[in-house]
Amino acid sequence: FYRALGLESQGIIGSEWTDEATGAHGAVAMFELNGGLLLNLYPRTDLAKDAAIPGGQPQSGAFSLAQLVRSRDEVDELLEKAASAGATVTPAHDRPWGIYSGYFRDPDGHLWEIIWHPNRAP
Repeated sequence: FYRALGLESQGIIGSEWTDEATGAHGAVAMFELNGGLLLNLYPRTDLAKDAAIPGGQPQSGAFSLAQLVRSRDEVDELLEKAASAGATVTPAHDRPWGIYSGYFRDPDGHLWEIIWHPNRAP
């Protein structure tokens, strides 16, 4: 799904490890973003074990991830790619605070906002 959006990854790595202290498995999909930022996607149950927090049901809308893009057209293109890859999309529109953005929900239910801001370039 994420590769269809243009994010590069080796896929799921680290599946051979288990943390003996927490019971969490090491399987993760890692994406290197700009500025040394990493997006790491773990199975929900293993992330909860690793962070020592209670596991729970997914709750879409609890937070969103955002990607700043260079143009309004790029917002629309990325939302189209997400829809083609199976995401649920909320169409982009102009927001009263000066941005153009829309959302998609990834296969795990996480919200992503794709944003063009006329005064900020990625």
